[in-house]
Amino acid sequence: MEETNKENIDPATEQDETKIENSVPENHAEEELPQAETTPTAKLEEQLAELNDKYLRLFSEFDNYRKRTAKERIELAKTAGEDIFKSILPVLDDFERGLKAMNDAADINALKEGVDLIYNKLNKTLTAKGLEPLNSIGTTFDADIHEAITNVPAPSEDMKGKVIDEVERGYALNGKVIRYAKVIVGN
Repeated sequence: MEETNKENIDPATEQDETKIENSVPENHAEEELPQAETTPTAKLEEQLAELNDKYLRLFSEFDNYRKRTAKERIELAKTAGEDIFKSILPVLDDFERGLKAMNDAADINALKEGVDLIYNKLNKTLTAKGLEPLNSIGTTFDADIHEAITNVPAPSEDMKGKVIDEVERGYALNGKVIRYAKVIVGN
């Protein structure tokens, strides 16, 4: 049957078919295979390069953030007391005026009143900033807020284990003890 078909085929058509077959390379399937292999590899390498770039950028960004916050922390530590000092400066000015007034003063009561006013102003300023004096006399000794200097015999039975006298007042800043009260405890 094939022979009959070949005999009936026009020689011009046969040449066209030969040209089409010759124009398509025989190893066409082989060419696609290497391209198929390199394409996923190239894509993976490209993704790897992108991820590596993102990683390096993120690492650099974090490193810059860490350096910036460390610098800000150092700057904050240097200027942390600035607010306190600004609020105490008027009290210092009052003390300077009081010292000048002492040289010319004849009335001692006026000097006492001036010192009392300055003390009250300083106390109010510090209280407004969160400083609280710790009241110790008559309270039970507490090692968390007191520092015992010495023990003395208690004047009465109910004063045993309690603070009898305060040598140096303790202070707390916003609830945290910043200076322990130095006290004498009854024994």
